[in-house]
Amino acid sequence: MANTKRTHYLDTPIEFLKGVGPKRAELLRDELDIHTFDDLLTFYPYRYIDRSRFYTISEVSGELPYVQIRGKISHIQLHGKHRTTRMTALLSDGTGRLELVWFRGFRWLKDQFKPGVEYIVFGKPVLFGKRYNIAHPEVEPVTPGAINQSSSMQPMYHSTEKLKSRGLDSRGMGKLVKALLPQAKAHIYETLPAHILEPLKLMPRDQTMLHVHFPESSLLLKKARARLKFEELFYIQLNLLRHKMLRHEKSEGHVFPVIGDHFNDFFHQQLSFELTGAQKRVLKEIRLDTLSGKQMNRLLQGDVGSGKTVVAVMCMLMAIDNGFQASLMAPTEILAFQHYESVSNMLSGLGLRAGLLTGSTKPAERREVLSALKEGHLPVLIGTHALIEDVVEYNKLGMVVIDEQHRFGVAQRARLWSKSSVPPHVLVMTATPIPRTLAMTLYGDLDVSVIDELPPGRKPIKTIHQYDRNRLKVFGFMRDQIKKGRQIYVVYPLIQESEKLDLKDLTDGYESIVREFQPPQYAVSIVHGRMKPADKDYEMQRFVKGQTHIMVATTVIEVGIDVPNASVMVIESAERFGLSQLHQLRGRVGRGADQSYCILMSKDGLSADARKRLEVMVSTNDGFQIAETDLQLRGPGDIQGTQQSGILDLKIADLTQDESILKFARGQAKLLLEDDPGISNPKNRVIQKRLQDLYHDRLFWSRIS
Repeated sequence: MANTKRTHYLDTPIEFLKGVGPKRAELLRDELDIHTFDDLLTFYPYRYIDRSRFYTISEVSGELPYVQIRGKISHIQLHGKHRTTRMTALLSDGTGRLELVWFRGFRWLKDQFKPGVEYIVFGKPVLFGKRYNIAHPEVEPVTPGAINQSSSMQPMYHSTEKLKSRGLDSRGMGKLVKALLPQAKAHIYETLPAHILEPLKLMPRDQTMLHVHFPESSLLLKKARARLKFEELFYIQLNLLRHKMLRHEKSEGHVFPVIGDHFNDFFHQQLSFELTGAQKRVLKEIRLDTLSGKQMNRLLQGDVGSGKTVVAVMCMLMAIDNGFQASLMAPTEILAFQHYESVSNMLSGLGLRAGLLTGSTKPAERREVLSALKEGHLPVLIGTHALIEDVVEYNKLGMVVIDEQHRFGVAQRARLWSKSSVPPHVLVMTATPIPRTLAMTLYGDLDVSVIDELPPGRKPIKTIHQYDRNRLKVFGFMRDQIKKGRQIYVVYPLIQESEKLDLKDLTDGYESIVREFQPPQYAVSIVHGRMKPADKDYEMQRFVKGQTHIMVATTVIEVGIDVPNASVMVIESAERFGLSQLHQLRGRVGRGADQSYCILMSKDGLSADARKRLEVMVSTNDGFQIAETDLQLRGPGDIQGTQQSGILDLKIADLTQDESILKFARGQAKLLLEDDPGISNPKNRVIQKRLQDLYHDRLFWSRIS
């Protein structure tokens, strides 16, 4: 087994590997984040091609991803001039002829092919006209060594155009790894102890590195990948669970022994509806947290419209009844103001006041709010990231609620958390359901509560997909809804890279809506992110008050507007939205007792992914099912802003496919901590060292979420 003592050899800068040098090293750093020998070793292939199979030209079809053919090359010709020059050749094997084509790098190739010599040609066949060709094939003469080499599985590595221009395509990357492995083998240290490796029959790490890059068989490849996936997920879970354990043991928290008049009056007198069973369950979980003497760090998941805000207000009242202040931080001014209005309304009957602090708060108001907060006269403060400014001082902060937390950076959350000498209780809310594997990986050290019931009386939103050609039919449906006294959102996509274009889309859409729905019978609002805040607020308030029938908007209304009378959501160019955003937008309707509708408008020609997204939206209102599909389609790095965490820099594990490995790894991590909570047992020295190597420079999630 490999040496367990870490040497510095694998930390050698990548430019010192033969075949790299300064220029290639700079590209590897910039393009693939490969800085050291270790980075290259852990740059794993994304797939493998079986090079043991040879095809004949007569067997070639466009359905084959790659083919390997033995044949002779002839009729080498150059076509075109200057930049348009290309080289073609014909490959023959007795069953047919196949064209080979090169658009670059062919000047040194044209003299390499010898008549009468048999070659192995490998590449992807593409139908061009009525004949198949292979562009930029791999070509090598038939020799005993080449035949033997081709009997193994070939690794495929990610590359970029810049790297390919320097000879570092997939094959070039493979050559670098092949050059490094023999030198590095003696320095590959074991990262799992024998008491885990042996019972689980896991491959030693030095052998794993060999077989994950250049497997001798599909069985050895499977074993190598399984070991690496387990190891990657095991250390993530171990790190999360040990911090959760340390927090429970050492993190002092305020105790809220009293359920007082404010809470009871709100529950018995102010609430105009019965809490759902899920809301009551979550409140009990939070109540136990605030009695424990430990800081609460709880994630509250709840679908759009499930009643998270009411739960947050009741948490704040627990703090107020025990002499503490509460704070709610939202990612945008629109959402902060929405929370301010709804929370103020809930608290007004109790004689309690809430303050609002955003970047737009006027200086006089800001001074008054800050003074009241510091003196302890302001029990609740709601705002944006303005809450974390140094000038904001609390008298006695006991409860922090963070809404849509994935929009805040790690440092921002940490600054709010540190506003009190004894950490306040933290309730993190998200309206976007998180897939199980993602929640287990990203929030594995938080306590999780789920509101999985909608308030009684809510009817499921009916979602319909319509193509642009059916627009007149949609306009007719909108008129019928307006006649019934309903209001309608029409939302256009906003893609940052093309803001001007999207604004034109919105303006054109607004004009077409006004042509169809003309005053005085109809009134139309327009809202977009480039409007002045006062103008935006004016237009929104007209819609909220029922003075306009239709609101034409960009995604600024994704969160922050609650109009129970709005029963129709029309989403233009729906194929340009992600699933999560479509679900959030749909949640803007269905807030009242009336039947609500979401109409997804799209062009005719849709990609497979776009069609799948729209089909899922039509088929279900279940946010968790949508989140699972979103994870499968987009991957973990793109959803929920999770790439900022640093936790999901997965090199080989795949959360869409490896849920069983993840659960098993988490179970093994729990067993280890039960046996050795401090990870101080000599038998776990390897684990202690590996944790230090992996996480020594990272803030950990549970302390700041």
